[in-house]
Amino acid sequence: MRITLPNILTLFRLLAAPGVIFAFLILPRPFADWVAFTLFVLASVTDYVDGYLARRLEQISRIGTMLDPIADKAMVMIALLALGVWSPLAHWIALPAGVILFREVFVSGLREFLGNVAGTLQVTKLAKWKTAVQMVAVALLLAQGAFNANLGMSVFGMDGETVSAILSGEEEDPLDIRGKMVRAEWGGIVGVGLLWIAAGLTAVTGWDYFQKARAHLGED
Repeated sequence: MRITLPNILTLFRLLAAPGVIFAFLILPRPFADWVAFTLFVLASVTDYVDGYLARRLEQISRIGTMLDPIADKAMVMIALLALGVWSPLAHWIALPAGVILFREVFVSGLREFLGNVAGTLQVTKLAKWKTAVQMVAVALLLAQGAFNANLGMSVFGMDGETVSAILSGEEEDPLDIRGKMVRAEWGGIVGVGLLWIAAGLTAVTGWDYFQKARAHLGED
């Protein structure tokens, strides 16, 4: 393997994907949430940077070209798995996450089956937008988990009556609990909404790839 900066960044993105799961398995919350969020955001940034550097420095390699889409898919799919297990919004993201995972497996199967004619399934601009929306949505949802965990810690030590009085406005809110809950709620709504949009784009691009592959799926 040729060791170049673009390839190093791609490898980082590939390794950061399982790092999200390990963060939740090993670290206490909310530290795990923040580590997972940071890994995902850094990996998402390298998705643009490694391609830009490879073209700018003329360091495009076959191994980098092969690993780049694998790293993208691994990062999103593993992050969705983590959200499905540990996110407080898991029941809202289960269906769009399922659509995204099904599409990725389906298209990967098509590419593997087509072999030498897999060039038929070149990445489209819509597919790139789909990936971008997925990354923003997942980042927001990971941040939502970190924010909720911090909110839980901020009220730790208060009795239930005090928290209820603060939320109802009967008592002064020294920790801005109400404001935090509103921001957390809107962050979750935006993240879930973007994930549903990403799932729609994912389904459209999956169908487009299937239509392009149909000519090569006949028995002849």
